[in-house]
Amino acid sequence: MVRHVPAEAQGDERGALLAFIEEQRGGIRRALLGVTEEQARSRPSASELSLGGLLKHVAEVEQSWIARARQEPPAVKRDESNWHESFQLVGEETVASQLAYWEQVAAETEKFIRSVPSLDDTFPLPPDPWFPPEGRVSLRWLCLHLIRETARHAGHADIIRESLDGRTAFELVAQEQGGSWG
Repeated sequence: MVRHVPAEAQGDERGALLAFIEEQRGGIRRALLGVTEEQARSRPSASELSLGGLLKHVAEVEQSWIARARQEPPAVKRDESNWHESFQLVGEETVASQLAYWEQVAAETEKFIRSVPSLDDTFPLPPDPWFPPEGRVSLRWLCLHLIRETARHAGHADIIRESLDGRTAFELVAQEQGGSWG
């Protein structure tokens, strides 16, 4: 499902940030257009990444950041013993199930960001070495981080998709919009 943030909802800072997050989500979703489950699980480039794994990862990461902001535990606890599973579809997980999950996460993200009193509000981070050393970040920082994280992986998805079948992001945008590129 393609989510669109209405133009009138983009006029404020929250709307703009949410629109940019959604734009980057779209890049990953488009990379999955028309691929089989087998293709989504494959690793056609030098990287260990797959389209299905990227999808799962971005959904899980987004959920975990919103949970942290709410000062709740993430839905899935990751540590060094299971970190690799955040980048691969396992068991009965499918592209469809992960897309549906991400849609729920995206709706929760939007609801949460729109409900907080201020984007200047902060929340504590665990003392893990991969988090910012300040120990607290603002909700604005969180939105910008989600944009950066999702955009980075959307770029990976572009490369993986092109490695699979030669389809580029431009072609996939045209396909999504019912047209053709070039």
